[in-house]
Amino acid sequence: MSSPAAEVVRLLTVRGETVAVAESLTGGLVSAELTAVPGASKAFRGSVTAYVTALKHELLGVDATLLAQRGAVDPQVALQMATGVRKALGADWGIATTGVAGPESQDGQPVGTVFVALDGPFGPGSGSAGGGKVEPLRLNGDRAEIRMESVRSVLALLLRELAGEQTGNERAQDTERNGGF
Repeated sequence: MSSPAAEVVRLLTVRGETVAVAESLTGGLVSAELTAVPGASKAFRGSVTAYVTALKHELLGVDATLLAQRGAVDPQVALQMATGVRKALGADWGIATTGVAGPESQDGQPVGTVFVALDGPFGPGSGSAGGGKVEPLRLNGDRAEIRMESVRSVLALLLRELAGEQTGNERAQDTERNGGF
């Protein structure tokens, strides 16, 4: 069985689409997973590691008021990071990670609070309101485990969207072949 990163690269390549990554707590680990896959250059545009809160605004366009009021560990921040990196790097898909890996809480959020987000070309019936998706996570473990589970989670979020769309397209083709029933 191939890794989630390999499957993401495969599906994006087949579809002729690309991904860009915005990372905070993962510090480049998502990008490292994707670029470890042979042929990743066909699907991976690049990444922004905005570890410092101010860079989330300066490089990714996250709303400064939102950051000031809610802090960097917030679902809307994650979504704006995904949208920002998608736009900044000219990708079809943007994925993002923000959260608290520890050892101490941040912005009033406990260790293990993570948000992963996705922005992309969502089609009808994708279940996405406003063009993006955010998943809240409550992770256990040490700093390294929280960071690695965040990587797995954001890749799984993208993979589910890509695989779901592919399944939806295949279903539409089957319906057309069977006379629309």
